Amino acid sequence: MAPGSQPILSSTPLQVLFYLNSWYFAAFYVAEILMFIYKGVLLPYPSDNLVLDVVLLLLFLGLETLRIFYGWKGNLCERSLASCASLFVLVPCAALAVYFLLLQTFVLRLEFILSAVLLVFYGLELLLGLLSVSTFSRSKVY
Repeated sequence: MAPGSQPILSSTPLQVLFYLNSWYFAAFYVAEILMFIYKGVLLPYPSDNLVLDVVLLLLFLGLETLRIFYGWKGNLCERSLASCASLFVLVPCAALAVYFLLLQTFVLRLEFILSAVLLVFYGLELLLGLLSVSTFSRSKVY
């Protein structure tokens, strides 16, 4: 290694997962909006529950955007704090994904599949994120 150069510690598989998850979540969000329109029109969906689900979907959008941003920047800049923030925001995001997977008033089969795939993304990102944080924490910074 040349004097003054440092090894690159950021995780390429984690960065690829963040990229894929950002596109997948955009498709997930649009599909959820369309399914809520479908459920609101054709199913006897209580209006209070529909409002609650839409508010939770908006909260999910904000949290997921924040999580991907902090994870992306934390990984590329090799910062443990931003990566830890992303991992902490992963917990409410996973809880919301489980809500959309199991706990809604009406859960369509497509929602079940989309939420299950999202949870697989979260599991992989949790493992790779923990490995990245441990790698960043062990590195010597001068």
